[in-house]
Amino acid sequence: MTFRVNMAASLATAALIAFTGAATAEPNIDPNPDVTELVINGDIPITIRAPAPDHLDGALPEIYSGWLYRDASTRQMETDDFENPAMTFVDEGLAAWDAVDGSEGKSCADCHGDIAEGMAGVRAVMPKVNEAGALWSMEDYINDCRVNRMGAEPYEWDKSPMKNMTAAISAQSRGMPVNVAIDGPAAEFWERGKEMYYTRFGNLQLSCASCHQENNNNFIRGDHLSQGQTNGFPVYRLKQSALVSIHNRFYGCVRDTQAESFAKGGQEFRELELYVASRGNGLSVEGPSVRP
Repeated sequence: MTFRVNMAASLATAALIAFTGAATAEPNIDPNPDVTELVINGDIPITIRAPAPDHLDGALPEIYSGWLYRDASTRQMETDDFENPAMTFVDEGLAAWDAVDGSEGKSCADCHGDIAEGMAGVRAVMPKVNEAGALWSMEDYINDCRVNRMGAEPYEWDKSPMKNMTAAISAQSRGMPVNVAIDGPAAEFWERGKEMYYTRFGNLQLSCASCHQENNNNFIRGDHLSQGQTNGFPVYRLKQSALVSIHNRFYGCVRDTQAESFAKGGQEFRELELYVASRGNGLSVEGPSVRP
């Protein structure tokens, strides 16, 4: 037992020592003028920095997209859909949008029409409270359509068909400002998500805020810590050669504190998703984005 306690203490100390530099400094922006502003395909300008929302109460002086924390070559990939490796998965999502599935013989397009019109702006307001008063992520809305309108099997939350569809839907909102609702029926969910954001987990006793608020722009194990904004999700992670969902990233962060993580698609992560998304209100939707 003593060994375990001492080991946990040592790991926690090592984690804190790994954070170096000023906690609220500006991102390390590359001087290359071609990649300091994000415009996709030459005609979709992306807001990558904005005034912090009032509801953050001064926690951050300004909000930054995670794109600003990446090196020039990674940033460049996002400026052109032909260079963005995530667009392969968007194409698969677009094909699924038009494909008939389920007992009702319907496709997504049969109800929602062309994805560019039917899904424009959807990603910018997710997650949101549904008509029954439940907080739903975009994945929940997708599966509700599949099961109750199409008579099809639901997608697994963190498997390729779901990630492909969320990528295709997200792409229709690129350039639009994130604007999740946090008042009215969403208020109680937002408050719980905020509480979770500042709660320390695991043997390392780290919260989301420990990395992404108190130490944003610092480095830990060679990783440049961003503000943890969700406007770029789903993201294509180069080290995994795969799309990564918001809840997958949440799951990994909690796990890395040496705590038992929460279920992807569970209520805890939906509430956390709402709070974290609200921290980026004013940034542009840019997903699917590219990250290391």
